[in-house]
Amino acid sequence: MTSQPTTDEPIVFVVDDDSAARAAAESLLHSVGLRVETFRSADDFTARALPACPTCLVLDVRLPETSGLELQRDLRTRGIDIPIIFITGHGDIPMSVEAMKAGAMEFLTKPFRGQVLLDAIHKALAADRALKLEKATHAKLRQRFDSLTPREHEVMEGVIAGKLNKEIATKLGTSERTIKLHRAALMRKMTAHSLPDLVRMYEKLRA
Repeated sequence: MTSQPTTDEPIVFVVDDDSAARAAAESLLHSVGLRVETFRSADDFTARALPACPTCLVLDVRLPETSGLELQRDLRTRGIDIPIIFITGHGDIPMSVEAMKAGAMEFLTKPFRGQVLLDAIHKALAADRALKLEKATHAKLRQRFDSLTPREHEVMEGVIAGKLNKEIATKLGTSERTIKLHRAALMRKMTAHSLPDLVRMYEKLRA
């Protein structure tokens, strides 16, 4: 499963081997204007390229061949972040605890009201939208950081450490004026408007 560009309109994926359950979920989601794609097995789902738009996965626990919990573990192992809402008619407490510890958004036991599922889906889509925005922001920050020259990286380390331009110049064996030029250049490249801005960016890169 890979990422591919698409619109920002979210998609809800439903994986359930019960055709009636898939049809009911599809009808419910269409009724509130949500795009939905259904699959009868985990393998069918993993064969579908994951889009770049916000998504979530409504996943039955008991599936043929690969179970819902096994699919969850596989997605985590492969570094695929997608909010999962488990649904089951055979749930138990240990199973739900395992799913939630592994990062599931919800664990719903049938029968449940349609609104309960919709609320969980909207929450999951909002979480995925926020995560994708955070990742995009971090990628842009990393790109700006990587655009710095080796000397600008050295100056940035000194600035972050709270050293004065004169101290940085002495350590790097250059003039204070040169350090000022490097400092102005790195602030511009990082789009940092102040030292606190630069520190926050640096901490995000280290996180």
